[in-house]
Amino acid sequence: MLHRFAFRAMGGDMLAVLETDADSPPAILDEVPGWFEEWEQILSRFRSDSELSRLNRTFDQPVQVSETFWDVFQYALSAEIITNGLVTPTVLDAMLEAGYDRNFDDLPRDQHQHGLQLLSAVNPLSVVTWDETNRTLCLPQGVHLDFGGVAKGWAAHQTAERLQKYGPAIMNAAGDIAVSGSRLDGEAWQIGVTDPFKSVSDFEVLKLKRCGVATSGRDRRRWRRNGRLRHHIIDPFTGQPAETDVMTVSVVAPTVMEAEAAAKAVLIMGGDEGLKWIEADPDLAGILVLENGHALYSQRINEYL
Repeated sequence: MLHRFAFRAMGGDMLAVLETDADSPPAILDEVPGWFEEWEQILSRFRSDSELSRLNRTFDQPVQVSETFWDVFQYALSAEIITNGLVTPTVLDAMLEAGYDRNFDDLPRDQHQHGLQLLSAVNPLSVVTWDETNRTLCLPQGVHLDFGGVAKGWAAHQTAERLQKYGPAIMNAAGDIAVSGSRLDGEAWQIGVTDPFKSVSDFEVLKLKRCGVATSGRDRRRWRRNGRLRHHIIDPFTGQPAETDVMTVSVVAPTVMEAEAAAKAVLIMGGDEGLKWIEADPDLAGILVLENGHALYSQRINEYL
């Protein structure tokens, strides 16, 4: 039987699903929101007292971080490497400059900025120094971190790993989905890819076993700033919301962290280049929905349809 637990966390809708032979929901599901609360207190840029916010207020001196923080930082570092710098946590200042300065639920959708906006590339993560032995990070002056999607993907993965001890599980963290393995009958989970132009319907349905899938898009988290449409996917090479012909990207990868990083990178690259990049990696498969309504499918996505 499928047991579901829906809640809000990390600024988005969360859904934990666990399959067991029992009719009543396992008690472990009740613990999931508490896990996310603990992780947010470490990783959220929207909480002034979070571990991340405290680090962002400290410059030019090493700060020892928690094991959770260190783990997410390592995944962020990996994401920057595999995407050739397109996905990096050093985009926080660019995100603030674009107008994303508070939790999206509270963000004004029509903003007016006074003064000249400075355009510049984002510093790579290599400007941050770290010591693995002592588990310390040192931010240089003017560099701040935002783990964003990396944190959501990491949290989804951690949750699915914990739940799979009780049965097949999936964890959907606002579009970043970790799948622990096949269902009890050996069949794949069916997971819909939302149509960005018709949010009440699915564009496709994916059949997944042990893997991760993530969707990145500019169809939801967007606002106007001085009359210009803005969104939250920053191109680090310009320091601005990405100029792209892609509306949403859904990527299947061995883990949800890899899928999340790849989806964001592909959206920034644009349709043609992004599809080529997916095709060049045998571990990835994807669907790109363009702003004109057309869709691009990688060859390997057929394995999941």
